[in-house]
Amino acid sequence: MKKLVICRHAKSSWDDPRLSDHERPLSDRGLRDAPMMAARMQTNHVFPEKILTSDAKRAKMTAEFYLTAFEKMDIIIDVSNALYMASVPQLLKEIKKTSNKIDSLFIFGHNPGMTELINYLGQPLENLPTAAIMGFKFEVNGWENISPDNALFWMFDFPKNPSTKNF
Repeated sequence: MKKLVICRHAKSSWDDPRLSDHERPLSDRGLRDAPMMAARMQTNHVFPEKILTSDAKRAKMTAEFYLTAFEKMDIIIDVSNALYMASVPQLLKEIKKTSNKIDSLFIFGHNPGMTELINYLGQPLENLPTAAIMGFKFEVNGWENISPDNALFWMFDFPKNPSTKNF
């Protein structure tokens, strides 16, 4: 079984108009929400074996909070420009490159691609909020075999969610 946790980056800052979109850091809210969401994953015993993140500053910063939360684990991290503003086919291409030795993958990226990926996998969602996560399980042995046909909704959480346990 493969487990995929789709994570949208936390809220970004627009304070410095000179920064490119790619270089925008997290806002104060993002700096609060990202570690909170990482702690929720840890509390609920949802752990990554690998983190795949966009190379945009806000996505990397969000992923780094998860690495800190799971610091005693040996987590592989892969930073990729291919995930920056990626479409569903691009996201799937990167996910399917994951070694089959990995059973739990967290992917950090951007909308609209993350919301579109969730919908493609069969879970209707209008918008994946910042710092939110949605998880799927796949009854497959290899990442190359994941598809909407074998995607099972697993969990959904977001910073303002009043129920933060029992995934």
